Amino acid sequence: QVQLVESGGGLVQAGGSLRLSCAASGRTFSSGTAGWFRQAPGKEREFVAGVNEIGDYYVDSVKGRFTISRDNPKKTMYLQMERLMPEDTAVYYCAAAMDARAGVRADNYAYWGQGTQVTVSS
Repeated sequence: QVQLVESGGGLVQAGGSLRLSCAASGRTFSSGTAGWFRQAPGKEREFVAGVNEIGDYYVDSVKGRFTISRDNPKKTMYLQMERLMPEDTAVYYCAAAMDARAGVRADNYAYWGQGTQVTVSS
């Protein structure tokens, strides 16, 4: 069984930074796909960033501002968020898939964390 636990969310002013962490039990992030999604109030869950054996990829709205990374010995994944904007406000979820080609579809990810709130004030 895989369990994912996010941390690092909070309240930050526009232009600020946050780093989210996702700790895994039961497996590492060295294989398959690991990703971050977010869900704002009244909106559908949205892909943010993913990483697999080939590399990392991002939704256009965060390219150049967010960076996904993983520390396999620590079984931890990160999302470094820079130059945050109010529209980045959402609950952020980490997710993991056994398939390295999970891509951007949420239903391709079998394992999910509980979510962490990120609020960006203007």
